[in-house]
Amino acid sequence: MNLKHNKTVFISGGSKGIGLATVEAFLKEDCNVVFISRESSTNKVIQDELREKFGIERVIGIAADATCDLDIRNALESTKQKFGSIDILVSNVGDGRSVSDPISGKDQFEKVWKQNFQTAEILARVGIDYINQDKGCMVFISSIAGLEAFGAPTDYSVAKSAVISLSKNLARKLAPNIRVNCIAPGNIFFEGGSWDEKLRENPERVHQIIQSTVPMKRFGTPREIADAVLFLCSDRASFITGSCLVIDGGQTVGIF
Repeated sequence: MNLKHNKTVFISGGSKGIGLATVEAFLKEDCNVVFISRESSTNKVIQDELREKFGIERVIGIAADATCDLDIRNALESTKQKFGSIDILVSNVGDGRSVSDPISGKDQFEKVWKQNFQTAEILARVGIDYINQDKGCMVFISSIAGLEAFGAPTDYSVAKSAVISLSKNLARKLAPNIRVNCIAPGNIFFEGGSWDEKLRENPERVHQIIQSTVPMKRFGTPREIADAVLFLCSDRASFITGSCLVIDGGQTVGIF
C-alpha cells in the first residue's frame, strides 16, 4: 500500500470489529499502532495476542473513554512519547443500537450522539495537536445511515451524518498538509456486533433483509473496511481528501 515503515497510527475503538481489523492491517504494513477502547482487560488480551504476532514494541492497547477529552489527550500523549509524531488518526467508535421511535427521547438521543459523533469530534479536535503537520491523515468511520434515510435509528443516522460533514469541513481547512477522508460502511458482520445479535435472534429475517436489500447478497467484513482505510492513508491516495467512500455491497446504489 506504499505505507512507509515506522508510521504511527492511533485508532479509537480498536478492540473489535472494524477497529481490530484496522489495527491488524496496519501492523501487517509494518506500522506502529496504538489502539484504545474502554475495556482494560479486553485491551490487555488483544495487546498480548498482537504482540506475539507482530512484536512487543509495535503495538499498545490503552484503556480510554473516547467521549472524554482528557482520556484522549492522555492516550495521544503516551503515543507521542513512545513513538514520536503520530501520522494517522482513525476514528472508529460507534454503536447503531437505539430505538425504533421516529425520534428518541432526549437522554437516549444525547447518548447516541455522544457515542457516534462526539467521539469523532473529540479525537479530531485533540488529535490536531498531535498529528504529523506535514503529511498526516485522518479517517472517520461513519455509516451509510448517515447518507440517506432507509430505516436506521434516527439518532444514529443524524450522528453519522454529522461525522461525514465534520470530515469534509476538516479536509478543506486542513489541506494541503493533512488529508481527511471518511468511510461509510453498510452491513458489516463480526462476532459480538449488532448484526451477530440480530442473526441469533431472528436468522430468517436477517437473511431476508440481506438478500432483498444488498445487491451483493452478503454481509461485508471488517477486513474489507480496513483495506479501504489502508488505501486512503497510503501514498496511492495522495490526491484524495474530503471524500466519503461508500462500502455497502451496492445497498445504496438505487437510493441516490
